[in-house]
Amino acid sequence: MGRRSDHSRDELTKLLVDAGTAVMAEKGFAAFSAREVTKRVGYTIGTIHNVFGNVDGLVTAVNTASFVEWSRTLVDYLDAAGEDRIAALVAGYFAFARDNPHRWAAIYDHRPARETLSPEQQEMRGRLMRIVAAEVATALDRPVDEALGTFARSLVATVHGHCSFAITGSWAAMGQHDPEAVALARVRESLAAAR
Repeated sequence: MGRRSDHSRDELTKLLVDAGTAVMAEKGFAAFSAREVTKRVGYTIGTIHNVFGNVDGLVTAVNTASFVEWSRTLVDYLDAAGEDRIAALVAGYFAFARDNPHRWAAIYDHRPARETLSPEQQEMRGRLMRIVAAEVATALDRPVDEALGTFARSLVATVHGHCSFAITGSWAAMGQHDPEAVALARVRESLAAAR
């Protein structure tokens, strides 16, 4: 296939992130292979080091792309929500995880080195929580401040726990059904208590 001179740095970045996303979706974080990524685009492993600094940088870029797509999923659900925007947030969270289980899990399984995350990547990753915090603030008729941000993250943790149990099959193994509805009920209870 190609040699380094065949693509610009931006083109290589996109090629590698797209291939890395495909490998992550197929194999998950534990079986993720940087060699498989470069093989798919016709480059050597050294290309990852030249473009991302190391494999951690590639995985960080792949997971950042997942955050961007996940944010788009939330926005799509919110756009179609009608008045029940909190239900749309929970549904969007579950939908992304259900449709992309390996990519969703990789976000939590990979701990990027602090220096690996660029300010731009931090901004892209943070959009997800900004969307959630804005909706929680609207539901509570409060401004987005530090306390509300902490509360919104706690709500995400609640939904995440239910979603994680659903994706791994633990929820069904406990004889429970409809984790999304139960997660939404817990969120509604928390919002009612916060009001």
